[in-house]
Amino acid sequence: MDKGIFINNEWSDYDLEKVKVVNPATGDLVGTVPKGGKKEAKMAIDAAHDAFPSWSNLTAYDRAAYLEKLHDLMHEHEDELAKLMTEEMGKPLKESKGEVQYAASFLKWFAEEGKRIYGRTIPSSKENKRMQVIKQPVGVVGAITPWNFPAAMITRKLGPALAAGCTFVVKPPNETPLTAVRLVELCQEAGIPKGVVNLVSGKSSEIGEELLSNPKVRKVTFTGSTEVGKLLMKQGAEQVKNMSLELGGHAPIVVLDDADIKYAAQQTVASKFRNGGQTCICGNRIYVQEKIYDEFIEEVVAVTEKLKVGNGFEDDTDIGPMINKDAYEKVEKHVQNAIKQGAKCVVGGKGQEAENGTYFYEPTVLIDVEPSMLIMNEETFGPVAPIQKVKTDEEAVKYANMTPYGLAAYVFSEHYSRGLKVVEALDYGIVGWNDGVPSAAQAPFGGMKQSGLGREGGIEGIEEYLETKYISIGLKE
Repeated sequence: MDKGIFINNEWSDYDLEKVKVVNPATGDLVGTVPKGGKKEAKMAIDAAHDAFPSWSNLTAYDRAAYLEKLHDLMHEHEDELAKLMTEEMGKPLKESKGEVQYAASFLKWFAEEGKRIYGRTIPSSKENKRMQVIKQPVGVVGAITPWNFPAAMITRKLGPALAAGCTFVVKPPNETPLTAVRLVELCQEAGIPKGVVNLVSGKSSEIGEELLSNPKVRKVTFTGSTEVGKLLMKQGAEQVKNMSLELGGHAPIVVLDDADIKYAAQQTVASKFRNGGQTCICGNRIYVQEKIYDEFIEEVVAVTEKLKVGNGFEDDTDIGPMINKDAYEKVEKHVQNAIKQGAKCVVGGKGQEAENGTYFYEPTVLIDVEPSMLIMNEETFGPVAPIQKVKTDEEAVKYANMTPYGLAAYVFSEHYSRGLKVVEALDYGIVGWNDGVPSAAQAPFGGMKQSGLGREGGIEGIEEYLETKYISIGLKE
Protein backbone atom coordinates (compact mmCIF):
# COMPACT_ATOMS: atom_id res chain seq x y z
CA MET A 1 0.00 0.00 0.00
CA ASP A 2 1.24 3.49 -0.87
CA LYS A 3 0.75 5.63 2.20
CA GLY A 4 -0.45 9.19 1.76
CA ILE A 5 -3.99 9.15 3.09
CA PHE A 6 -4.39 8.79 6.85
CA ILE A 7 -7.92 9.15 8.19
CA ASN A 8 -9.17 8.28 11.66
CA ASN A 9 -5.91 6.50 12.55
CA GLU A 10 -5.98 4.26 9.47
CA TRP A 11 -3.87 4.26 6.32
CA SER A 12 -5.45 3.52 2.96
CA ASP A 13 -4.73 4.28 -0.68
CA TYR A 14 -8.39 3.66 -1.66
CA ASP A 15 -7.10 2.11 -4.92
CA LEU A 16 -6.48 5.60 -6.26
CA GLU A 17 -4.16 6.75 -9.04
CA LYS A 18 -0.68 7.49 -7.72
CA VAL A 19 1.45 10.64 -7.63
CA LYS A 20 5.11 9.97 -8.38
CA VAL A 21 7.71 11.54 -6.10
CA VAL A 22 11.05 12.06 -7.85
CA ASN A 23 14.49 12.91 -6.48
CA PRO A 24 15.26 16.29 -8.12
CA ALA A 25 19.01 15.59 -7.97
CA THR A 26 18.94 12.27 -9.83
CA GLY A 27 15.55 11.91 -11.48
CA ASP A 28 15.07 8.60 -9.64
CA LEU A 29 11.67 7.57 -8.32
CA VAL A 30 11.61 7.93 -4.54
CA GLY A 31 8.06 6.74 -3.96
CA THR A 32 4.40 7.33 -4.70
CA VAL A 33 1.38 8.58 -2.79
CA PRO A 34 -2.34 8.25 -3.57
CA LYS A 35 -4.00 11.01 -5.55
CA GLY A 36 -6.79 11.81 -3.14
CA GLY A 37 -9.46 14.40 -3.85
CA LYS A 38 -12.67 15.91 -2.57
CA LYS A 39 -14.09 12.63 -1.25
CA GLU A 40 -11.03 11.75 0.82
CA ALA A 41 -10.73 15.33 2.09
CA LYS A 42 -14.33 15.24 3.31
CA MET A 43 -13.71 11.93 5.09
CA ALA A 44 -10.66 13.40 6.83
CA ILE A 45 -12.61 16.50 7.86
CA ASP A 46 -15.41 14.35 9.27
CA ALA A 47 -12.89 12.34 11.29
CA ALA A 48 -11.28 15.52 12.66
CA HIS A 49 -14.70 16.96 13.46
CA ASP A 50 -15.73 13.83 15.38
CA ALA A 51 -12.44 13.81 17.32
CA PHE A 52 -12.59 17.48 18.28
CA PRO A 53 -14.83 17.28 21.39
CA SER A 54 -12.72 14.70 23.20
CA TRP A 55 -9.36 16.20 22.14
CA SER A 56 -10.34 19.75 23.11
CA ASN A 57 -11.56 18.51 26.49
CA LEU A 58 -8.20 17.06 27.41
CA THR A 59 -6.11 19.16 29.75
CA ALA A 60 -3.35 21.26 28.25
CA TYR A 61 -0.91 19.03 30.11
CA ASP A 62 -2.30 15.90 28.48
CA ARG A 63 -2.05 17.43 25.01
CA ALA A 64 1.46 18.65 25.79
CA ALA A 65 2.52 15.10 26.68
CA TYR A 66 1.58 13.89 23.19
CA LEU A 67 3.51 16.73 21.58
CA GLU A 68 6.53 16.03 23.78
CA LYS A 69 6.44 12.39 22.72
CA LEU A 70 6.26 13.39 19.04
CA HIS A 71 9.16 15.81 19.59
CA ASP A 72 11.27 13.02 21.08
CA LEU A 73 10.40 10.63 18.26
CA MET A 74 11.48 13.19 15.68
CA HIS A 75 14.87 13.40 17.32
CA GLU A 76 15.12 9.62 17.56
CA HIS A 77 14.45 9.40 13.81
CA GLU A 78 16.40 12.52 12.87
CA ASP A 79 18.77 10.82 10.43
CA GLU A 80 15.96 8.91 8.74
CA LEU A 81 13.79 12.02 8.34
CA ALA A 82 16.72 14.04 7.00
CA LYS A 83 17.61 11.37 4.46
CA LEU A 84 14.03 11.19 3.25
CA MET A 85 13.83 14.97 2.96
CA THR A 86 17.01 15.15 0.90
CA GLU A 87 15.76 12.37 -1.37
CA GLU A 88 12.48 14.07 -2.23
CA MET A 89 13.44 17.75 -2.00
CA GLY A 90 17.16 17.79 -2.82
CA LYS A 91 18.52 20.08 -0.11
CA PRO A 92 21.95 19.17 1.33
CA LEU A 93 21.75 16.53 4.05
CA LYS A 94 23.27 18.88 6.63
CA GLU A 95 20.45 21.36 5.95
CA SER A 96 17.86 18.58 6.17
CA LYS A 97 19.16 17.60 9.60
CA GLY A 98 18.94 21.22 10.65
CA GLU A 99 15.36 21.37 9.44
CA VAL A 100 14.37 18.29 11.44
CA GLN A 101 15.74 19.92 14.58
CA TYR A 102 14.01 23.20 13.72
CA ALA A 103 10.73 21.38 13.01
CA ALA A 104 10.86 19.50 16.30
CA SER A 105 11.48 22.74 18.21
CA PHE A 106 7.96 23.93 17.35
CA LEU A 107 6.47 20.89 19.04
CA LYS A 108 8.51 21.53 22.19
CA TRP A 109 7.67 25.23 22.24
CA PHE A 110 3.93 24.84 21.74
CA ALA A 111 3.69 21.91 24.15
CA GLU A 112 4.68 24.45 26.80
CA GLU A 113 2.80 27.38 25.30
CA GLY A 114 -0.47 25.42 25.44
CA LYS A 115 -0.18 25.52 29.23
CA ARG A 116 -0.17 29.31 29.12
CA ILE A 117 -3.46 29.95 27.35
CA TYR A 118 -4.78 32.48 29.82
CA GLY A 119 -8.13 34.22 30.10
CA ARG A 120 -8.80 37.18 32.35
CA THR A 121 -11.30 38.79 34.71
CA ILE A 122 -12.34 42.34 33.88
CA PRO A 123 -13.33 44.73 36.68
CA SER A 124 -16.99 45.61 36.20
CA SER A 125 -18.49 49.07 36.51
CA LYS A 126 -21.63 47.56 38.04
CA GLU A 127 -21.92 45.80 41.40
CA ASN A 128 -24.23 43.08 40.09
CA LYS A 129 -22.11 42.09 37.09
CA ARG A 130 -18.97 40.00 36.60
CA MET A 131 -16.97 40.02 33.37
CA GLN A 132 -14.70 37.22 32.18
CA VAL A 133 -12.72 36.37 29.04
CA ILE A 134 -11.79 32.81 28.12
CA LYS A 135 -9.91 31.27 25.19
CA GLN A 136 -11.21 28.23 23.33
CA PRO A 137 -9.85 26.24 20.36
CA VAL A 138 -11.08 27.27 16.92
CA GLY A 139 -12.03 23.74 15.88
CA VAL A 140 -10.99 21.67 12.87
CA VAL A 141 -7.93 23.11 11.12
CA GLY A 142 -7.09 22.52 7.46
CA ALA A 143 -3.39 22.98 6.64
CA ILE A 144 -1.82 23.30 3.19
CA THR A 145 1.98 23.14 3.25
CA PRO A 146 4.78 23.89 0.74
CA TRP A 147 7.55 21.72 -0.73
CA ASN A 148 10.62 23.69 0.32
CA PHE A 149 10.46 22.87 4.04
CA PRO A 150 8.60 19.54 4.14
CA ALA A 151 8.86 19.05 7.93
CA ALA A 152 9.02 22.50 9.52
CA MET A 153 6.06 23.92 7.64
CA ILE A 154 3.91 21.12 9.05
CA THR A 155 5.04 21.24 12.69
CA ARG A 156 4.83 25.03 12.75
CA LYS A 157 1.09 24.56 12.18
CA LEU A 158 0.51 21.19 13.84
CA GLY A 159 2.18 22.16 17.12
CA PRO A 160 0.03 25.18 18.01
CA ALA A 161 -3.14 23.65 16.58
CA LEU A 162 -2.91 20.53 18.74
CA ALA A 163 -1.69 22.42 21.80
CA ALA A 164 -4.69 24.76 21.54
CA GLY A 165 -7.09 21.80 21.36
CA CYS A 166 -7.80 21.82 17.63
CA THR A 167 -7.84 18.78 15.36
CA PHE A 168 -5.92 18.73 12.11
CA VAL A 169 -6.15 17.83 8.42
CA VAL A 170 -3.01 18.41 6.34
CA LYS A 171 -2.58 18.50 2.57
CA PRO A 172 1.17 18.13 1.83
CA PRO A 173 2.74 19.26 -1.47
CA ASN A 174 2.86 16.73 -4.29
CA GLU A 175 6.58 17.40 -4.78
CA THR A 176 7.53 16.42 -1.21
CA PRO A 177 4.74 14.43 0.51
CA LEU A 178 6.86 11.59 1.92
CA THR A 179 8.27 13.58 4.82
CA ALA A 180 4.69 14.42 5.81
CA VAL A 181 3.76 10.74 5.65
CA ARG A 182 6.62 9.83 7.97
CA LEU A 183 5.71 12.59 10.41
CA VAL A 184 2.13 11.35 10.58
CA GLU A 185 3.43 7.82 11.18
CA LEU A 186 5.31 9.26 14.15
CA CYS A 187 2.10 10.95 15.33
CA GLN A 188 0.52 7.50 15.30
CA GLU A 189 3.50 6.05 17.18
CA ALA A 190 3.21 8.85 19.75
CA GLY A 191 -0.32 7.62 20.49
CA ILE A 192 -2.18 10.73 19.37
CA PRO A 193 -5.85 9.67 19.41
CA LYS A 194 -7.68 8.73 16.23
CA GLY A 195 -9.06 11.54 14.12
CA VAL A 196 -6.88 14.21 15.73
CA VAL A 197 -4.31 14.21 12.90
CA ASN A 198 -5.30 13.36 9.34
CA LEU A 199 -3.37 13.46 6.06
CA VAL A 200 -4.68 13.66 2.49
CA SER A 201 -2.26 13.70 -0.44
CA GLY A 202 -3.29 14.28 -4.02
CA LYS A 203 -5.28 16.83 -6.00
CA SER A 204 -4.44 20.25 -4.62
CA SER A 205 -7.40 22.08 -6.14
CA GLU A 206 -10.01 19.55 -4.98
CA ILE A 207 -8.61 19.11 -1.49
CA GLY A 208 -8.13 22.84 -1.04
CA GLU A 209 -11.65 23.59 -2.23
CA GLU A 210 -13.12 21.09 0.24
CA LEU A 211 -11.11 22.55 3.12
CA LEU A 212 -12.37 26.02 2.26
CA SER A 213 -16.00 25.16 1.52
CA ASN A 214 -16.69 22.62 4.25
CA PRO A 215 -18.30 24.37 7.25
CA LYS A 216 -16.78 21.82 9.64
CA VAL A 217 -13.38 23.33 8.93
CA ARG A 218 -13.16 26.43 11.10
CA LYS A 219 -9.68 27.52 10.09
CA VAL A 220 -7.36 27.16 7.10
CA THR A 221 -3.61 27.78 7.38
CA PHE A 222 -1.55 28.02 4.21
CA THR A 223 2.08 28.58 3.28
CA GLY A 224 2.79 29.25 -0.38
CA SER A 225 2.60 31.84 -3.12
CA THR A 226 0.68 35.10 -2.88
CA GLU A 227 -1.25 34.19 -6.03
CA VAL A 228 -2.61 31.00 -4.47
CA GLY A 229 -3.18 32.78 -1.17
CA LYS A 230 -5.44 35.31 -2.89
CA LEU A 231 -7.41 32.49 -4.48
CA LEU A 232 -7.87 30.80 -1.11
CA MET A 233 -9.09 34.06 0.41
CA LYS A 234 -11.72 34.35 -2.31
CA GLN A 235 -12.82 30.75 -1.81
CA GLY A 236 -13.05 31.20 1.95
CA ALA A 237 -14.85 34.53 1.82
CA GLU A 238 -18.34 33.03 1.55
CA GLN A 239 -18.00 31.49 5.02
CA VAL A 240 -15.70 34.24 6.35
CA LYS A 241 -13.23 31.44 7.00
CA ASN A 242 -10.61 32.04 9.67
CA MET A 243 -7.31 32.05 7.79
CA SER A 244 -3.57 32.31 8.37
CA LEU A 245 -1.55 32.95 5.23
CA GLU A 246 2.24 32.92 4.99
CA LEU A 247 2.79 34.07 1.42
CA GLY A 248 5.49 35.24 -0.96
CA GLY A 249 8.42 37.44 -0.10
CA HIS A 250 10.94 39.62 -1.89
CA ALA A 251 13.40 40.21 0.92
CA PRO A 252 15.81 43.15 0.71
CA ILE A 253 19.23 43.20 2.32
CA VAL A 254 20.45 46.70 3.23
CA VAL A 255 24.17 47.04 3.90
CA LEU A 256 25.10 50.43 5.37
CA ASP A 257 28.60 51.80 5.08
CA ASP A 258 29.28 51.36 8.81
CA ALA A 259 28.66 47.60 8.62
CA ASP A 260 31.24 44.95 9.44
CA ILE A 261 31.80 44.16 5.76
CA LYS A 262 33.24 40.67 6.12
CA TYR A 263 30.52 39.61 8.55
CA ALA A 264 27.78 41.21 6.45
CA ALA A 265 28.99 39.34 3.37
CA GLN A 266 29.03 36.01 5.20
CA GLN A 267 25.53 36.54 6.57
CA THR A 268 24.27 37.70 3.18
CA VAL A 269 25.51 34.50 1.55
CA ALA A 270 24.02 32.43 4.39
CA SER A 271 20.64 34.07 3.85
CA LYS A 272 20.68 34.10 0.06
CA PHE A 273 21.94 30.59 -0.70
CA ARG A 274 20.37 28.52 2.08
CA ASN A 275 18.22 25.82 0.51
CA GLY A 276 19.54 26.95 -2.87
CA GLY A 277 17.72 30.25 -2.50
CA GLN A 278 14.42 28.38 -2.42
CA THR A 279 13.11 29.99 0.76
CA CYS A 280 10.51 32.69 1.27
CA ILE A 281 12.73 34.81 3.52
CA CYS A 282 16.07 34.52 1.73
CA GLY A 283 17.65 37.78 0.63
CA ASN A 284 16.39 38.53 -2.86
CA ARG A 285 17.67 42.08 -3.44
CA ILE A 286 20.87 43.55 -1.99
CA TYR A 287 21.35 47.30 -1.56
CA VAL A 288 24.88 48.38 -0.65
CA GLN A 289 26.06 51.92 0.01
CA GLU A 290 28.59 53.22 -2.51
CA LYS A 291 31.41 53.79 0.00
CA ILE A 292 31.76 50.03 0.67
CA TYR A 293 30.23 48.70 -2.55
CA ASP A 294 33.40 47.32 -4.15
CA GLU A 295 34.79 45.85 -0.93
CA PHE A 296 31.49 44.19 -0.09
CA ILE A 297 31.32 42.60 -3.55
CA GLU A 298 34.85 41.23 -3.15
CA GLU A 299 33.86 39.57 0.13
CA VAL A 300 30.60 38.15 -1.24
CA VAL A 301 32.38 36.78 -4.30
CA ALA A 302 35.08 35.17 -2.15
CA VAL A 303 32.49 33.35 -0.02
CA THR A 304 30.21 32.43 -2.93
CA GLU A 305 33.02 30.94 -5.01
CA LYS A 306 33.57 28.33 -2.29
CA LEU A 307 30.00 26.99 -2.52
CA LYS A 308 29.60 23.65 -4.26
CA VAL A 309 26.58 22.54 -6.26
CA GLY A 310 25.63 18.87 -6.29
CA ASN A 311 23.66 15.98 -4.88
CA GLY A 312 22.54 16.69 -1.34
CA PHE A 313 24.00 13.37 -0.13
CA GLU A 314 27.56 14.44 -0.99
CA ASP A 315 29.29 15.74 2.13
CA ASP A 316 30.67 18.90 0.56
CA THR A 317 27.47 19.97 -1.22
CA ASP A 318 26.21 23.43 -0.30
CA ILE A 319 23.53 23.90 -2.97
CA GLY A 320 21.29 21.13 -4.25
CA PRO A 321 19.06 21.02 -7.33
CA MET A 322 16.20 23.27 -8.32
CA ILE A 323 12.92 21.61 -7.46
CA ASN A 324 11.67 21.45 -11.08
CA LYS A 325 11.91 22.88 -14.59
CA ASP A 326 9.64 25.85 -13.92
CA ALA A 327 11.83 26.97 -11.01
CA TYR A 328 14.96 26.58 -13.13
CA GLU A 329 13.54 28.55 -16.04
CA LYS A 330 12.49 31.41 -13.77
CA VAL A 331 16.04 31.75 -12.44
CA GLU A 332 17.48 31.65 -15.94
CA LYS A 333 14.97 34.27 -17.08
CA HIS A 334 15.88 36.65 -14.25
CA VAL A 335 19.63 36.29 -14.83
CA GLN A 336 19.45 36.79 -18.58
CA ASN A 337 17.11 39.77 -18.23
CA ALA A 338 19.52 41.47 -15.82
CA ILE A 339 22.58 40.83 -18.00
CA LYS A 340 20.75 42.06 -21.09
CA GLN A 341 19.99 45.33 -19.29
CA GLY A 342 23.60 45.91 -18.20
CA ALA A 343 24.20 43.89 -15.04
CA LYS A 344 27.53 42.07 -14.75
CA CYS A 345 27.80 38.44 -13.65
CA VAL A 346 30.91 38.06 -11.45
CA VAL A 347 30.20 34.53 -10.16
CA GLY A 348 28.19 31.69 -11.70
CA GLY A 349 25.48 32.55 -14.18
CA LYS A 350 25.11 29.09 -15.67
CA GLY A 351 22.60 26.32 -15.25
CA GLN A 352 22.60 22.63 -16.04
CA GLU A 353 19.53 20.91 -17.49
CA ALA A 354 20.05 17.14 -17.65
CA GLU A 355 18.26 14.57 -19.78
CA ASN A 356 17.03 12.78 -16.65
CA GLY A 357 14.90 15.80 -15.72
CA THR A 358 17.20 17.34 -13.12
CA TYR A 359 18.04 21.03 -12.93
CA PHE A 360 20.96 22.70 -11.21
CA TYR A 361 22.00 26.34 -11.15
CA GLU A 362 25.33 27.77 -10.06
CA PRO A 363 25.40 30.20 -7.12
CA THR A 364 25.38 33.50 -8.98
CA VAL A 365 26.30 37.08 -8.08
CA LEU A 366 25.13 39.96 -10.28
CA ILE A 367 26.48 43.49 -9.79
CA ASP A 368 25.58 46.93 -11.15
CA VAL A 369 21.94 45.91 -10.98
CA GLU A 370 19.27 48.54 -11.63
CA PRO A 371 15.82 48.83 -10.00
CA SER A 372 14.00 48.32 -13.32
CA MET A 373 15.39 44.81 -13.81
CA LEU A 374 13.04 41.86 -13.43
CA ILE A 375 15.07 40.30 -10.63
CA MET A 376 14.56 43.40 -8.47
CA ASN A 377 10.80 43.24 -8.92
CA GLU A 378 9.98 39.53 -8.72
CA GLU A 379 10.88 36.85 -6.19
CA THR A 380 13.54 34.69 -7.85
CA PHE A 381 13.40 31.67 -5.53
CA GLY A 382 16.81 30.52 -6.65
CA PRO A 383 20.57 30.93 -6.02
CA VAL A 384 21.09 34.41 -7.47
CA ALA A 385 22.31 37.45 -5.52
CA PRO A 386 21.70 40.79 -7.31
CA ILE A 387 23.56 43.77 -5.84
CA GLN A 388 22.56 47.40 -6.39
CA LYS A 389 24.55 50.47 -5.35
CA VAL A 390 22.78 53.15 -3.27
CA LYS A 391 23.92 56.44 -1.78
CA THR A 392 21.90 57.26 1.33
CA ASP A 393 20.06 55.38 4.05
CA GLU A 394 16.83 56.92 2.79
CA GLU A 395 17.44 55.68 -0.74
CA ALA A 396 18.10 52.17 0.52
CA VAL A 397 14.85 52.17 2.53
CA LYS A 398 12.91 53.56 -0.43
CA TYR A 399 14.03 50.75 -2.73
CA ALA A 400 13.64 48.12 0.00
CA ASN A 401 10.00 49.11 0.54
CA MET A 402 9.24 49.42 -3.18
CA THR A 403 7.37 46.12 -3.36
CA PRO A 404 3.89 44.78 -2.52
CA TYR A 405 5.54 42.19 -0.27
CA GLY A 406 6.62 42.56 3.33
CA LEU A 407 7.76 39.25 4.79
CA ALA A 408 11.44 39.61 5.74
CA ALA A 409 14.23 42.17 5.43
CA TYR A 410 17.83 42.43 6.59
CA VAL A 411 19.97 45.33 7.75
CA PHE A 412 23.70 45.40 8.45
CA SER A 413 24.94 48.32 10.53
CA GLU A 414 27.20 48.67 13.57
CA HIS A 415 25.64 51.97 14.65
CA TYR A 416 22.72 51.57 17.04
CA SER A 417 20.75 54.73 16.31
CA ARG A 418 21.29 54.56 12.57
CA GLY A 419 20.46 50.88 12.32
CA LEU A 420 17.36 51.21 14.47
CA LYS A 421 15.98 54.02 12.31
CA VAL A 422 16.34 51.88 9.21
CA VAL A 423 14.83 48.83 10.92
CA GLU A 424 11.81 50.85 12.03
CA ALA A 425 11.34 52.31 8.54
CA LEU A 426 11.19 48.93 6.81
CA ASP A 427 7.67 47.61 6.09
CA TYR A 428 8.39 43.98 6.94
CA GLY A 429 7.13 41.54 9.54
CA ILE A 430 10.59 40.09 10.18
CA VAL A 431 13.84 42.08 10.22
CA GLY A 432 17.24 40.52 10.74
CA TRP A 433 19.60 43.19 12.07
CA ASN A 434 23.11 41.82 11.66
CA ASP A 435 21.45 38.40 11.42
CA GLY A 436 20.94 36.52 8.17
CA VAL A 437 19.04 33.60 9.72
CA PRO A 438 16.38 35.02 12.09
CA SER A 439 13.82 32.18 12.27
CA ALA A 440 13.15 30.54 15.65
CA ALA A 441 10.23 28.68 17.22
CA GLN A 442 9.93 31.23 20.02
CA ALA A 443 9.66 34.20 17.65
CA PRO A 444 6.66 35.33 15.55
CA PHE A 445 6.98 34.58 11.82
CA GLY A 446 4.82 36.37 9.26
CA GLY A 447 4.57 39.32 6.94
CA MET A 448 2.93 42.61 6.11
CA LYS A 449 1.16 43.74 2.95
CA GLN A 450 0.74 40.94 0.39
CA SER A 451 3.04 38.60 2.29
CA GLY A 452 0.16 37.30 4.34
CA LEU A 453 -2.04 37.36 7.42
CA GLY A 454 -1.28 36.18 10.93
CA ARG A 455 1.84 34.88 12.62
CA GLU A 456 3.40 31.47 13.24
CA GLY A 457 5.75 30.76 16.13
CA GLY A 458 6.17 32.72 19.35
CA ILE A 459 3.35 33.47 21.75
CA GLU A 460 1.45 34.87 18.77
CA GLY A 461 1.47 31.49 17.01
CA ILE A 462 -0.99 29.77 19.31
CA GLU A 463 -3.41 32.72 19.31
CA GLU A 464 -4.11 31.97 15.64
CA TYR A 465 -5.84 28.74 16.76
CA LEU A 466 -7.94 30.25 19.55
CA GLU A 467 -11.25 32.05 19.78
CA THR A 468 -11.80 34.76 22.39
CA LYS A 469 -15.08 34.42 24.29
CA TYR A 470 -16.35 37.22 26.52
CA ILE A 471 -18.73 36.17 29.32
CA SER A 472 -20.89 38.75 31.09
CA ILE A 473 -22.47 37.39 34.28
CA GLY A 474 -25.42 39.12 35.90
CA LEU A 475 -25.89 38.52 39.62
CA LYS A 476 -29.37 38.48 41.13
CA GLU A 477 -29.86 40.45 44.34
